[in-house]
Amino acid sequence: MSIINNALSGAQAAQVALTTTSQNVANVMTPGYTRQGVLLTSVQPLASGVLTAGSGVAVPSLIRFSDSYQTQQMWRSASDLGRYSTMQPYMTQLEQVMGDDSSSLNNGLDTFFSALNAASTDPTSSPLRQQVITAANALAQRFDSLNQVLSNQRASVQQQRSTIVSQVNGLTTDIAALNKQIAATQATGVNASGLIDARDSKIDSLAGMVGLQVVNQPDGTCSVSLRSGQPLVAGSIASTMSVQANSDGSQTLDLAFAKENFTLSASGLGGQLGGLNDMEQNVLLPMMQSVTDMAQQMSTQVNTQLQAGFGTTGAAGLPLFQFDSTSVTGMLTVNSAITAQDLGFSSDPTSPGDSGNLLQVIGIQGQNVTTPWLGTVTLSDAATQLVGKLGMSSQQNQSSLSTAQTVRNQAQATWQSTSGVNNDEEATNLVQYQQMYQSNMKVIEVANQLFDATLSMIS
Repeated sequence: MSIINNALSGAQAAQVALTTTSQNVANVMTPGYTRQGVLLTSVQPLASGVLTAGSGVAVPSLIRFSDSYQTQQMWRSASDLGRYSTMQPYMTQLEQVMGDDSSSLNNGLDTFFSALNAASTDPTSSPLRQQVITAANALAQRFDSLNQVLSNQRASVQQQRSTIVSQVNGLTTDIAALNKQIAATQATGVNASGLIDARDSKIDSLAGMVGLQVVNQPDGTCSVSLRSGQPLVAGSIASTMSVQANSDGSQTLDLAFAKENFTLSASGLGGQLGGLNDMEQNVLLPMMQSVTDMAQQMSTQVNTQLQAGFGTTGAAGLPLFQFDSTSVTGMLTVNSAITAQDLGFSSDPTSPGDSGNLLQVIGIQGQNVTTPWLGTVTLSDAATQLVGKLGMSSQQNQSSLSTAQTVRNQAQATWQSTSGVNNDEEATNLVQYQQMYQSNMKVIEVANQLFDATLSMIS
């Protein structure tokens, strides 16, 4: 009977192995599926004696081929990829806008000062004076247009941040629910591999939105927190993240967990939320301030100099520009009350053809302006350096994005080599476990023949 029992245990173990292999083959194309295998252990003899070989084979559990280190690497790479990929579309759009000759500040400034130079050939010419006003109006429109683009991008960043926060809350709720299911399933001795795969997939999506720390717990659940330590999921409890709008136009992220409330630091968030913060704080706001400072300082210098001169009627010159830092679409405009005769080109009220003050206005192109992103530069170089600074930031981000994509691909490939299904390996397993099953059934057949022979001898 021990022969039959041993062979029966072997056939049953082979059946479990074949079922497990069939599950792997069925999920060869399932994203995030972790392959499984059987753990075979020899059963010790139930009877004593040196001639007792053993009591067959047992399958105490299935093996889930998951490497925690490789999984953590894949989640970290998802966070870095999410950060840089979120920033790049905004930077690319800004490069296109600021590099377009029809809308660039650099061309607008050149056209304006070219009109002033042309007027210096005949300061009394009304058409040339009117051309200065026309060029000033075009320059103001370029400043306003760029300011509008930057403001729209900031609004888009803030809207996207709110959307991602909603997605984060949905994922943390799902992870907490899966934690509860996994703990209950494992407590009853049921295989929870499919639930763990679903949870890992949710964590991978969450890692693309914000940098994470994940710790596995003995009961099968996992604790998820931000890199800065604030909890997102603990067991079956999920946090709630929210976006608060501030009076200065900025946003603050808050986190509520159980009875605790946290105000999150914007720096070091990682993932898409970190990328949005980097874009807003390190690119958009400095650029918006730089464009505002350029418009204000340029208009102040031009207005001050024109008011120091005299128009064709001998009256003091009027300011050319009007600056309003509170307006997005009308930050810089041309004084609606000014006419061509009011431009203070002359340094002598009795000499309309004098261009002494006009030359001083033209010289403003070489005067300094100070911005937070560029420091102190000449007005003629400010717009060029602003574009160059943006291009450098975009190039650095593209390089980081390329590196992050490579690391992500490598992390996925490494995970796949360990945890993913390999058709060749599974085909080999099918043959081996089929032979194992057939061999054990052959042993049962032989045992039955021996038993029948023994009975015939007795009878």
